[in-house]
Amino acid sequence: MQTTHFWHQFHLRRAKVIVLSLLLLCVVAQSNAQGYFGLTNNSGSDDKLTSYGFFLGAHTASYQLRYSPEFLNPANSATGAVHSIFPKFTPGFSLGFIGILRFHDQVNLIFTPKIGFYEYKLDVNYFDGASATYPNTSNNTALPGLGYRTEELVNEATMVELPVVFKYRSMRFNNTRMYFIGGGSYLFNTKAQEEINLDPIVTAKRDFTVEAGMGFEIYFKYFKFAPEIRFSHGINNLYVADKTAPEIRDVISSLRRKGVTIVFNFQ
Repeated sequence: MQTTHFWHQFHLRRAKVIVLSLLLLCVVAQSNAQGYFGLTNNSGSDDKLTSYGFFLGAHTASYQLRYSPEFLNPANSATGAVHSIFPKFTPGFSLGFIGILRFHDQVNLIFTPKIGFYEYKLDVNYFDGASATYPNTSNNTALPGLGYRTEELVNEATMVELPVVFKYRSMRFNNTRMYFIGGGSYLFNTKAQEEINLDPIVTAKRDFTVEAGMGFEIYFKYFKFAPEIRFSHGINNLYVADKTAPEIRDVISSLRRKGVTIVFNFQ
């Protein structure tokens, strides 16, 4: 029987682990806030038309890749050397400011301009004509001519992001509130398009994403702390085929950003 690899299982269930960890953190913080602090914060900022804060974020991001129909076309010799392409989730971080416009005690409009530091990695597997050994077979059979080599491509990006989201909060219970957010973001790469054209896989400078998430507001004596998990998904096809290297140009049909961010808000 094949042995289950712990880290492989963690990779497959990353989103569930992150959500459960965040919920556990919020439950513990909620208990501490109620048990040790009581009603210590009068939430004066909740009654203001506008209020401000800052945040720190840790994210993991990747491309969502779609193969081109030409990739499966045996008559296209340009794609024949590529076995497969696998995007990988890669960690990064971001920081920015919070601007809050109050419509109602439970409904706010949130503007969170930020700078994010990203790495987008893809493993490109090429056929190399060598023999490949498959250890999971009964006799470790070597299949000649089916081997491949892997090359990792890395796109580094420093993005300026301008998310605007609506925030719906529950009624305050002692020193906590739960909330949900949803909206969109405009973002652009700080590099000029001429520099981006030198990346292994060329992408567009600008993008739009859909944002959604949830979190908890925890009231302390002098500030509010709000841990949050946020999911984002790109709308635009970022792939610029005519600037990408010929050996992989026709393999890819589209690239879109996707990511998960753990945000720590201070207000």
